[in-house]
Amino acid sequence: MLIVGLGMIGGSLAAALKASAYQGRVLACDRDPEEIAKGLEMGVIDAGGPELETWVAQSDIVVLAVPVLAMASVFERLAGCLGERILTDVGSTKGVVCEAAAQAFGALPTRFVPGHPIAGSEKSGVAAANPALYRRHKVILTPQPEADRDAVDQVRALWQGCGAEVLEMSVARHDQVLARTSHLPHMLAFSLVDTLARQDERLEIFRYAAGGFRDFTRIAGSDPVMWRDIFCANREALLGALDEFEAGLSRLRRAVEQGDSDAMLGTFDRASHARHHFETLLNQTSYQTMEARQVQYEVSPGGAVNGRIRVPGDKSISHRSIMLGALANGVTEVKGFLEGEDSLATLQAFRDMGVAIEGPYQGRVTIHGVGLHGLTKPAGPIYVGNSGTAMRLFAGLLAGQEFDTELTGDASLTKRPMARVADPLRLMGARIDTAEGGRPPLKIHGGQPLKGIDYDMPMASAQVKSCLLLAGLYAKGETRVREPAPTRDHTERMLNGFGYPVAREGDLAKLQGGGALTSAPIDVPSDISSATFFLVAAAITPGSDLVLEHVGVNPTRIGVINILKQMGADLRLENPREVGGEPVADLHIRHAPLKGIDIPVDQVPLAIDEFPALFVAAANAEGTTRLRGAEELRVKESDRIKAMADGLEILGVETTVYPDGIDVVGKGGDQPNYGGGQVDSLGDHRIAMAFTVAALRASAPIVIDDCANVATSFPGFVDLANRVGLTLVQTTR
Repeated sequence: MLIVGLGMIGGSLAAALKASAYQGRVLACDRDPEEIAKGLEMGVIDAGGPELETWVAQSDIVVLAVPVLAMASVFERLAGCLGERILTDVGSTKGVVCEAAAQAFGALPTRFVPGHPIAGSEKSGVAAANPALYRRHKVILTPQPEADRDAVDQVRALWQGCGAEVLEMSVARHDQVLARTSHLPHMLAFSLVDTLARQDERLEIFRYAAGGFRDFTRIAGSDPVMWRDIFCANREALLGALDEFEAGLSRLRRAVEQGDSDAMLGTFDRASHARHHFETLLNQTSYQTMEARQVQYEVSPGGAVNGRIRVPGDKSISHRSIMLGALANGVTEVKGFLEGEDSLATLQAFRDMGVAIEGPYQGRVTIHGVGLHGLTKPAGPIYVGNSGTAMRLFAGLLAGQEFDTELTGDASLTKRPMARVADPLRLMGARIDTAEGGRPPLKIHGGQPLKGIDYDMPMASAQVKSCLLLAGLYAKGETRVREPAPTRDHTERMLNGFGYPVAREGDLAKLQGGGALTSAPIDVPSDISSATFFLVAAAITPGSDLVLEHVGVNPTRIGVINILKQMGADLRLENPREVGGEPVADLHIRHAPLKGIDIPVDQVPLAIDEFPALFVAAANAEGTTRLRGAEELRVKESDRIKAMADGLEILGVETTVYPDGIDVVGKGGDQPNYGGGQVDSLGDHRIAMAFTVAALRASAPIVIDDCANVATSFPGFVDLANRVGLTLVQTTR
């Protein structure tokens, strides 16, 4: 391995290779003999000197760690001696490096793999070499499509051996991203320190500078020559980033000048929560593909479930509170907001569309509504995480905007069907493009006049109904949606609560377009879907006695209560009341023997999200529980019928799967009803939580893979499960 340029970056690479027990020799070429001598003294290189051609002849891989504007001359010298050796670099801008290489070699060598470690220090020279510099940092490779894949793989392995996470992207994309995330911040730090250092009071200014100033300006101590070269090399992308920053700064300046507190709050809140939101995403995902981190649950068998608990707020109502609050005139105060990733993604999306939102702070959110026509075009695609509810409801309200938008989500969401909303929206006049098979991302073309339609839904879906009603707010005439079976009516209730009349006539919901929403307070009840896991846990476990407080018992959501009662559960609704138009109650459940039943078809839409947990109840009931008419379960975050059947089979529970349902054969009794084992949740939060509960009646531990998405619907699930009596350990890889 030959490292050309034994400064801090090249020296740290050499030190990291030595620390990782690299099997080959580490050579260095540097025009400064003192740097070579220091490298030898430190033991980070085996040999080296200033003669490039001499050391290239002894190498297999050449790494250029010289300033980006110096690379052209190095490439010219390498053109006559590189041969078939692998060549890579560490430059922080790739376009100018690739142009220089192409000019020197006549074309980009196929074994040239441009690279950039996203790590550094304000220190310089091999004396500052740090063997841990690249550990848990990203390295971006930008190979051309025709690059030799063996060379790419070897360079990837080189950086992975240093403990880095290696990613790939195009040269142009790299330079645009780094101009905004690295080059622009360095330019601002240099400029700020230089501006303050020129002032007469500079000594006093720096004397009283607090931690924030020191943190922001630390990078102004970096190598000026290196950063001059970077700014020159990535000039066009940096100027674009600077234009964007100057435009944002001008908007903020105007807000300060005019005393526009809402505009200032909007900027500050968007910034504060965007940093937290995207940091959360990136802690769980890779740089480009948004693939979830690996979270595993291990649940010990046995236990009981006792106490009084309150589960998080209803996700469906949390989504809608943000959406309607943003589209209302006035300020909406929300209590009990679910601070899960899906709900936070919806909140962030409206911030990106210009809505000032305070919070969430302990479930409290304040939304400064902009009215039905006050949203502004977001800077990029709207990312809704794992939430099918958010994507389908957004499709409806964005179809009526004047600007174009794109809706995207995580890997799981991109597999879910969206034609069910895109097709009726097109009947209303919307222009929507979908990926193959009617799946996300959705590209929605703004400025289309919408008209009300009379639509008979082919399937019972509250998401489709809500999507069309939200689009109907912007449509000319009346929008009428008829459902084949009752579905949750949170949208209709909340629209009425915001002063926008929605009429219900049996299976028909209808509204007239062209009205307005007026802000209203919202108290989000606890989510009955989240409560279900603990209802089932107490129902199946001898000795259990549990109260779940302030749970939403909307008539369109209580299928799980009706089904559990039919199975023999000792379940009572206590302290019933109405909060913000939604009925709530405390649910008191004790263990009682359960029996298998034929689940009534009319209860299926009222419990569609609760069936994974109900299948666990069925596995602990005496006899067979039969479910039919539940095709919708096949197209949730996973095929929930198959996923639960596969997991139950691993535990030793007998099941028979049908296209629209399943039979689960339970044993009943007070002894463990099945064994343990390792099951795959397929990234589906409800599957993961259902098998967690199943461990209460297992004879051995249950290990559940791919549980990261539990945070999307139930933050704090692990702590709450352990508090009421389960023994659950979470590990992250």
